[in-house]
Amino acid sequence: MKVLVDLSVVPMGVGTSLSGYVAACERVIGEAGLSHRLHAFGTNIEGEWDDVFAAVKRCHEVLHGMGAPRVHTSIVVGTRTDRPQSLDDKVQSVQAKV
Repeated sequence: MKVLVDLSVVPMGVGTSLSGYVAACERVIGEAGLSHRLHAFGTNIEGEWDDVFAAVKRCHEVLHGMGAPRVHTSIVVGTRTDRPQSLDDKVQSVQAKV
C-alpha cells in the first residue's frame, strides 16, 4: 500500500543542535530510495508502507548508534484507495486554489 508520511524524529539527550541527526535520517531515507522532501519541522516521505516504516526504524537505529539515548518520533500517515496521490499532487491541489 502506498503511503504519504510527515515524519519528525527528535533525538533527546544530545544537546540543542540536531542538524547532524536530521542529516543522518535524511541519508537513511535517501538510501532507501524513497521520495522525500525536508521542511522546517520534519520530512515528507512517499513510498510503499513497508519501505517507509523500515526507513523510520532505521533512523532510530542510526540515531541511537550516534549516541542518542532516546529518540522521539511523531508521524502523520495518509493512505488513499480511490486514486494514486503523490506529495506534489497534494501541494499542487492547494496551490491551484490560492
